[in-house]
Amino acid sequence: MRTAGRLASSNFLDAGLKEFLDSVPARTPAPGGGAVAAVVLSLAAGLTAMAARFAPDDWAQRAEVVGRAEELRARAEPLADDDAEAYGAFMAARTDETVERIVAIPFELAVVAADVAELAAAVAIEGNPNVSGDAAAGADLAAAVASIAARLVEINARDDDPRVTDSRGLAAAAAQAAGRAAASDVS
Repeated sequence: MRTAGRLASSNFLDAGLKEFLDSVPARTPAPGGGAVAAVVLSLAAGLTAMAARFAPDDWAQRAEVVGRAEELRARAEPLADDDAEAYGAFMAARTDETVERIVAIPFELAVVAADVAELAAAVAIEGNPNVSGDAAAGADLAAAVASIAARLVEINARDDDPRVTDSRGLAAAAAQAAGRAAASDVS
């Protein structure tokens, strides 16, 4: 239940979907771009795991890919709440520690997103063609998250922070993986 534009629960993962969706446009600082990106990344990893589960029995990588996608989903999920908490702390007091958190969390999103995009591309290319569109959707969503995360890192990091360049590279790699997934979906 929403209270004055806020979720009744402070944990986005415990909120109902409608409650979460209604909280996004509210006049509150969170959930913002990072938290929404984390939720989207969790969904992208979930799509990847689902599509991998439909891969042929003789695809030797199936169990490994499903397991890895589930691991990445588990890493992405708490980043929604982490991002919201970090942004709230940053707005309350702009210290070196709060700045570090609002850079570290989107950087982690970029890392996980690049991994999800690569896995999703492998599933789209090598898995069951009947669900290759789902795998390609996972890759596209992960690439979008990587791009968003790179932008958040760039906005909040100091100019000399190597994570700015690294996150741009991760976003480019995720976009390339999504391109490979999309190309396999139309062949």
